[in-house]
Amino acid sequence: MSDVSVGSQIFDLVFHPSHATVYTGLLSGKVKAFAYDQNGRSKEVFSVKVSQKSCRGIAINDDGGRLYTVGKGKGLHTIDTLTGKLVESRAKAHETAINRVKSVASWLLSTGDDEGVVKLWDPRKKESVRKYTHHFDYITDFLWLDDKKHLVTTSGDGTLSVVDVRAKTSEPFAQSEDQEDELLSIVPIKSASKVVVGTQLGILSVFNRSSGWGDCVDRIPGHPHSVDALCALPASLPNVDHTSTILTGSSDGFVRAVGVFPTKLQGVVADHGEWPVERIAVGEALDHLTLEDSEEDAVSGPSGKSKNSPRPRRNDDVDADDDESGSDDSSQTGRYWVGSAGHDELLKLTNLEHFFNVQIKGEGQDEPQDDDDDGQDSSTDEEGAGKLADPEIPGTSNDLETASPQQQPDSDSEAEPEPTSRKKRKKKEKDPLTVKRKKGRNEVEVEGAFFAEL
Repeated sequence: MSDVSVGSQIFDLVFHPSHATVYTGLLSGKVKAFAYDQNGRSKEVFSVKVSQKSCRGIAINDDGGRLYTVGKGKGLHTIDTLTGKLVESRAKAHETAINRVKSVASWLLSTGDDEGVVKLWDPRKKESVRKYTHHFDYITDFLWLDDKKHLVTTSGDGTLSVVDVRAKTSEPFAQSEDQEDELLSIVPIKSASKVVVGTQLGILSVFNRSSGWGDCVDRIPGHPHSVDALCALPASLPNVDHTSTILTGSSDGFVRAVGVFPTKLQGVVADHGEWPVERIAVGEALDHLTLEDSEEDAVSGPSGKSKNSPRPRRNDDVDADDDESGSDDSSQTGRYWVGSAGHDELLKLTNLEHFFNVQIKGEGQDEPQDDDDDGQDSSTDEEGAGKLADPEIPGTSNDLETASPQQQPDSDSEAEPEPTSRKKRKKKEKDPLTVKRKKGRNEVEVEGAFFAEL
C-alpha cells in the first residue's frame, strides 16, 4: 500500500484507462495527476486550478485524452490530460452545485446536481442536449448500461431511475419505488444482469434487471455504517470472480472486498482509520512510470512530488530484476491498483493482485483442516465467511447506525475545514444485522460473523 499526499481533501478520483496515472478532484478546486510505478511509488504529473470552489466530481473519456470536472462552482470544465491544461469551461452548466459527472460515451456526458437535476451533454456542444427533473434530492452516482443505452441514476431522495438516452422525451424510462433510505452508490454484477446499490443504513440492495426496476429483489446487511462507494473489478484481474466480487467503501473507514451470491467477506483492502471512505476507483495500467536512480529519492511515499513528466513503459518490457515489491509471487505485475479517498488529504493506492493472492493462499492453508468433511464446498464454510486475511485490523462496532449524510458541505473559500474525528459509540443491545424491511422484499441471510472480525 502506498499513501500519496495531495495537499487537500479528495472529493473524487479516476484512473487513466491505459497509463498508470490517477487524477484527483480536490476541495481546493484543483485537479492533480499522479503517475505511479509497479511498486506504488508515485510523483505528481500536473496540477491545474479549475475553480475557486471545490471540485466534487471527475470523469475521463474512453481514450483518456480528456478529463471532465464539476463542482460547487456550477461549471463543467475540460482538461487535456496530455498537456495538463484547462481547454474548455461551461460556466453555470447547472443552476445549483454539481455533485457528479460521468463520461458514458465519446459523444455523451452526464451531470447531476444538488437538487436532483440530471443533464446530458455532447462534448462538442456548449449547451446540454437534455434535462431531467424527476429527482428532488442530490444525485449520488451514475451507471451506464451499454447494451440498452440506459443511464441509471441514484439519488438521496431514496429512488433509482433509468434514462434511455436514445429517447427524445425528458421523462425517465423507469423509476423505482421509494427505498426509504438514501441511495449512495451503484455497481453492476453478474455481467450487468443485476446491480448493487449502497445505502445510508449500510444495506446492499440488489436489483435484477429482468424483474424490472420497481423494487430491489435482495437486501444484504452487514456493513455497520453507510456504503458511500462501490466499485467493480476488471475482467482481466486474475484469481478472482469479477462478476460477483465488488469493492465497498464505508463511512467506518474500511474498503472491503465482498462476494455477492454467495455472500462472503473476502477481506479488508484498505483502512482509512477514522476517516470515511467516499470514493473508490480501480486502475488497470499497461504503461507504468519508470524511475531513474536519481529520481527515486524524490518520489513518494506519502509526500514526494516532482514536476517532471513520467516516461512510461509497458509491463512486458520490465525485467524481473526491476521488481522491488518484495513479493514472493513472480506472477504479480503491479498492474492493478485500487485508489481510495476519505476526508483526509491522502490517496491510498493498494495492489489488488497482492491482496487477492494473499486471500487465496490463506484459504489454501485452511483446506487440510477440512479432512473430516469430505466434499464440503469451501464457499459454504460458515466459519471462513467471516475470516480476514489480516486479523490485526482494528475492530469496529457492528451496530447498524445511521451515519451522517453522504453529502459534505463545501467551503466557499480555499481554506480547509478542520477535520473532526468520529467518536466511538457504545454497542447497542439489539442485533446489528436485524433490519426492518419492506413488505415483499427478500433478504439474503448472512451469518452473524460476516463482519465480526472488523
